[in-house]
Amino acid sequence: MRYRRVYRNGGCYFFTVVTAARRPILARPHAVAILRRAFRVVRTRHPFTLDAIVILPDHLHCIWTLPDADADFSTRWRLVKTHFSKHHPGNGPRWQPRFWEHCIRDESDYARHLDYIHYNPVKHRLVDNAQMWPYSSLDHHMKLGIYPPDWGVTAPELPPEVGHE
Repeated sequence: MRYRRVYRNGGCYFFTVVTAARRPILARPHAVAILRRAFRVVRTRHPFTLDAIVILPDHLHCIWTLPDADADFSTRWRLVKTHFSKHHPGNGPRWQPRFWEHCIRDESDYARHLDYIHYNPVKHRLVDNAQMWPYSSLDHHMKLGIYPPDWGVTAPELPPEVGHE
């Protein structure tokens, strides 16, 4: 079966992007800083809203909302990966060649994926409490009042189809 991506102008998407051979190249603050700079650089030329993100040692998840007249998330990911690869020391590929995307269907789907993103460090046993993970947009969402102060201590209920790793 041939996989077909869904491109929707102004679409909201959940993404999973994985490092090559699942190497933990994103485990150090310097690498996370390079990735953040890559996002900033790409967003200046190809705008999108970065609604949520979590960066783990060997993969990341995020939600983007594209501009109303634009559906080209593939170019954006190519540019983010390329910028990171050019500025991150080391040899060989940094990323798996593809990424996984899911077009967010409605507010409930958005909320489930937001929870999945923010609870992911606990799922992978990197921390005991989601608030302890430094490379996440959880704190931002808590300040906005989207999450209560004690969120992330226990696992949110998520259907098995949410997320992809």
